[in-house]
Amino acid sequence: MLSRVDRVLLVVRDRAAAARTWQDYFGAEVVREYESRTLGARATVVQAGESEFELLEPSGTGPAREFQSAWGQGLFAAGFSTPDIQEMARHLQMEGIKVAEDGDRLFLDGLQTVGMPTILSQDTPREPVGHIRHLYEVTNVVPGWEAARDYYTRIFGLDPTRFSDLKSKRWGYEGTLTLFNPPAQLDRIEITQVSGESAMQRFYEKRGASLYMCFIETDDVMALAARLQESDARFVHSEPDRAPEAGLFIHPSSLHGMLMGVSLTNYAWVWSGRPDLAGELAKGRKEH
Repeated sequence: MLSRVDRVLLVVRDRAAAARTWQDYFGAEVVREYESRTLGARATVVQAGESEFELLEPSGTGPAREFQSAWGQGLFAAGFSTPDIQEMARHLQMEGIKVAEDGDRLFLDGLQTVGMPTILSQDTPREPVGHIRHLYEVTNVVPGWEAARDYYTRIFGLDPTRFSDLKSKRWGYEGTLTLFNPPAQLDRIEITQVSGESAMQRFYEKRGASLYMCFIETDDVMALAARLQESDARFVHSEPDRAPEAGLFIHPSSLHGMLMGVSLTNYAWVWSGRPDLAGELAKGRKEH
């Protein structure tokens, strides 16, 4: 019942400054502004590629203010689209999930998920803009990945035969990718249980079950890297010695509190169950 990773929502200190960041890095365009009583926030919405990024400033009591009080700024919520928002609402009600209406969207707070506040929207096609293709992943760190997998399968009406399990010695985690429509799309929730000494483990120890990061695709990683350098942004290539053009990570300090992964178009199939789709650059690459 989920079609796309449609958007992410950030709590930021300055919406105008955050919008300029998205414009400088990703060629984003401001598409609208709104105020949400449900979230307790004023929002500036920018589009990059086919995806939207909602930049929230708390305007009263509510989830956005609670996040700001606890963590400052950063990744607040994931957003998914669905073919039939009314059918999704009925399904969630049957599953006993408490849902708040946010205009024509549905909002699930982190108590209704596994620490992943969620906005659900009706599918809306968009002409891509800017320098990226789209969001394709949000990462949800959890105490037990199998239980979270089963829960999301049930409440979101997902097909577990499409999922791809993963385990990374390099990053110290195991879990699954809840692929919505492979091999046509990479879109998914990465459900991750962490262990060992890593930045993700330290994040989990501080925040518990929560959203950790998101991923986007672009056709030209090195061009994005050049724009980041021009802006004095902090980032590292994900494979600096082997293939720097394969991807990179943008540090939260340069993205208003949010960690973002960037992958070359289709390269993420290397660790998503279909390495044959990952392209020439990925030949011989196996470990995430």
